[in-house]
Amino acid sequence: MRAMGLDLGARRIGVATSDSRGIIASPVDVIERSGDPELDLRRLAAMAEELGAAVVVVGLPLSMSGRTGPAAWAAEEEIEALREGLPLPVVAFDERLTTVEASRRRRERGGARRRGPIDAEAAAILLQAYLDREAGRG
Repeated sequence: MRAMGLDLGARRIGVATSDSRGIIASPVDVIERSGDPELDLRRLAAMAEELGAAVVVVGLPLSMSGRTGPAAWAAEEEIEALREGLPLPVVAFDERLTTVEASRRRRERGGARRRGPIDAEAAAILLQAYLDREAGRG
């Protein structure tokens, strides 16, 4: 089962996908938000179809204590819009520290000097955690 992972940000949405067996997640792209939520939803729907995704996993930014706060509430609203607008299941998944982990991995690879968004890498980390949990590996 191929899955698509999304790291929702205020300016960008990181996109990742899994292999067809749902084992390995990889970064795909970063979508710059257009300012039009309907257009962004259509772009994500087209990307999900192009990737052949059977499920969309969206990061839920819980606080470090695991509680929901303003960022999680905003994400929950967008997740609900995705559930209403996409023709496939949308799953919210705890994304704590995904961007931190993506930054750490980039530094370890010598990419600290590299500019550009790491949102797709964060989406891949989120998606990998979801895949591992679903397979009983995490």
